[in-house]
Amino acid sequence: MSNGLRDLARELYRAQQQVDRLEKRLLVATPAEEMAIQEELQEARAERRQLQKIIDGRKDSSPLPRRF
Repeated sequence: MSNGLRDLARELYRAQQQVDRLEKRLLVATPAEEMAIQEELQEARAERRQLQKIIDGRKDSSPLPRRF
């Protein structure tokens, strides 16, 4: 695994941990806190999704074109 991909994997792990933390906070949040946590959670999920797409794109890239 290249260093770039390894760094992306670490970032993805960090993003997943953030999503998990926010989901747990949301379960015990007061109604006043709920909206702010929902916004944070939405941003964290978007970041996680973006990182996953980048990683998937790098894993799928092959130096040779595939023909069947």
